[in-house]
Amino acid sequence: MKIRDIVNRDIVNLTNCEFEPIHIPGSIQPHGFLIGVNILSWKIEFCSGNVESYLDLKPSQILNTDFEIVFGEEIKKTASDYIQKNRAVLSDPFQLNFNNKEFLCTIHKSGENYILEAEPFLENTVKTGDVYNQTSQFLSYMNDTHTLQELCAQVAKGAREITGYDRVMIYRFDKDYNGEVFAESVRDDLEPFLGLHYPHTDIPVQARALYMQNLLRMIVDINYTPVPLFTIDDGNNSKNLDLSLSLLRSTSPIHVEYLQNMGVGATLTISLIHQKKLWGLIACHHYSPKNITHEMRLAAQLQGHFITSQIDIRQSNEEYEVARKSNIALEKLNSFDLSANEKSFETILKSAEILEVCNAAGVAIIFNSKIYKKGLTPDDFNIHKLTKILAIQSKNSFFVSDKVIDFLPDSADFCAEASGVIFHALSLDGNDSIIWFRPESLTELNWAGDPKKAIVKDSKGLYPRNSFKLYKEIVKCQSKVWLQPELNAAANYAHTLQKQLNLLIISQEEEKYRKLSEVLKETNSELENINWISTHDLQEPLRKIQMISSRILEKEEIKYSENIINSIQRMNNSANRMQTLLIDILKYTRIKNADEAFEIVNPNVILEEVLLDLSELIEEKKAEITIENLPKIKGMPFLMKQLFSNLLQNSLKYTEEGKIPVLMVKSLGVQNVDGEGAFEVLAFSDNGIGFEQIFAEKIFKIFSRLHAQEAYKGSGVGLALCKKIMQAHKGLIFAFGELGKGAIFKLYFPVSN
Repeated sequence: MKIRDIVNRDIVNLTNCEFEPIHIPGSIQPHGFLIGVNILSWKIEFCSGNVESYLDLKPSQILNTDFEIVFGEEIKKTASDYIQKNRAVLSDPFQLNFNNKEFLCTIHKSGENYILEAEPFLENTVKTGDVYNQTSQFLSYMNDTHTLQELCAQVAKGAREITGYDRVMIYRFDKDYNGEVFAESVRDDLEPFLGLHYPHTDIPVQARALYMQNLLRMIVDINYTPVPLFTIDDGNNSKNLDLSLSLLRSTSPIHVEYLQNMGVGATLTISLIHQKKLWGLIACHHYSPKNITHEMRLAAQLQGHFITSQIDIRQSNEEYEVARKSNIALEKLNSFDLSANEKSFETILKSAEILEVCNAAGVAIIFNSKIYKKGLTPDDFNIHKLTKILAIQSKNSFFVSDKVIDFLPDSADFCAEASGVIFHALSLDGNDSIIWFRPESLTELNWAGDPKKAIVKDSKGLYPRNSFKLYKEIVKCQSKVWLQPELNAAANYAHTLQKQLNLLIISQEEEKYRKLSEVLKETNSELENINWISTHDLQEPLRKIQMISSRILEKEEIKYSENIINSIQRMNNSANRMQTLLIDILKYTRIKNADEAFEIVNPNVILEEVLLDLSELIEEKKAEITIENLPKIKGMPFLMKQLFSNLLQNSLKYTEEGKIPVLMVKSLGVQNVDGEGAFEVLAFSDNGIGFEQIFAEKIFKIFSRLHAQEAYKGSGVGLALCKKIMQAHKGLIFAFGELGKGAIFKLYFPVSN
């Protein structure tokens, strides 16, 4: 049987370390051994190369062998019971005796295998009572400390006392995962790291992901030689074993070199998870090899749980005073009795609370492209530029940053006034908004080495830095961080201001419509004057023209030439047409929707009156008119008479010469119109000259004609008058025509409730 190791031998350096598969190194640390057992068959598929040191058996002797044959039935039963009882969390250790050697074991699932990790049992150098006493100190920590940093300092001190490490640090990440030594307890003769910052590249992405899965990691001896994992050589060269949850997992060579450059001999790292994110680490360093018992590990891990349980409480306590002051300012702002005009912005900006609500140095309200501002702000040009960019960046919503230059590289010109911003869009397009500003706050950061030189390049390639000498950096174009209570208060007031803006917009619209109404009223008054002139002043000279032309033509004693007679007749005809036009205009402008009372009308009766009025024209045209029995409808009688008269005259007028007009009026019953409701429909049809359907809308426009005046007489007002009458009835009118074949006009009267 051939066996092979699964060591990952891909070349790793700082150019590709972010992609290093650190969860499948194919090797472990030598202070314990590892067995991989198939879940179904319980055959040993993987083992570490150092099993002979612990079990007196070579890898070739145990691979592809039943677990029970190697370890015995009793140990298999113990392991099986452990798995059954700990299906949810397979992390509690159990004690195992093999060949008179005591081991402490854990089992967890990895793919299709159970991973058994065993370490030689260590005698406790610290009494259980001391561990208990140390743990009970948590209560005193809560009483004796006020801030999160004070609490972390106490935990670091307690963790160092119980574990015996030379240095214990509480390491906190910022939003970009740069780290800071937030609290520290260190041996007196060692240089403190408290306050030092480390670049995010020191702990790459996949390492942070593993810290989220495996909350405790140990390196017993930095200078260890990795132990390879072996498996059966079955030709599958891609075979590997996921060691994400392994305690013995071998560490990245890049990380080992990094720690060696720091002079560290052993480490213990405990993850601090807060709100499902990696908040920080408890990082324990020792300057020589060091291992600790399971009880010590649990005690240290418990310290980590204690810190994370207190983060929200301590941060809330620290932010309480900020929240209290912000809420007082917010209440004052919300209490203002603001007028519904732009002068309300002056009232807002006169108050100190507009800045105190989020502890800003300046504020700008942008409304209708005009800027209203207070305090320390950029100039108007840069405010407009910033508003457009932030509206895009936030998708016309909310944006906050303490370092605007990261999003707007050319903002260095106004960093002194606006390194940090809170932006709230107050309109859907983001043009109306409020922005609070904070100025540049020059900060001195102490780095453990130059962060720009975190990678060292020499003739052999790229390596982690070997210098951790203090490096001071002055951070520019960055403001003080906005705290959550400040963001909450700003959001609340932005909501209030948005309602004020909506009220202001409504008020402006009302004022605009009021002015338009006044203009319309004046215009209508002028139109009424024009109507009066049209019906009285203009008709008088027309009557004189008609009277004089008639008298001239009646004088038999004077013989006029044919040209003169034709000219006088044309003048008389023009006067008649002008008089008809004036009468039609008067009828059109007198129609008003609410000036006449509606009543139930019988269309048949009205049509009888219309036919009587048009009897001479009907007889002259020899027209055939059929009127079916029509249903009663709700309307204004005099307007309906005008409507029916215009439609019938229109059909009689637009008939080909020598063709007998055939007209029909009938009911089409009740019909529903989408979005309009139910209507009683009447249809007026004829066999006249018709029209092309593309002109179906045009014929209802006033003074609109499809034919020359010489061909068919008319003022161009008749059908426009019909449409206005239907509008007065809250109804509809539609025309359907076919050139040379006739037309149909459909009238839709709302069904009375």
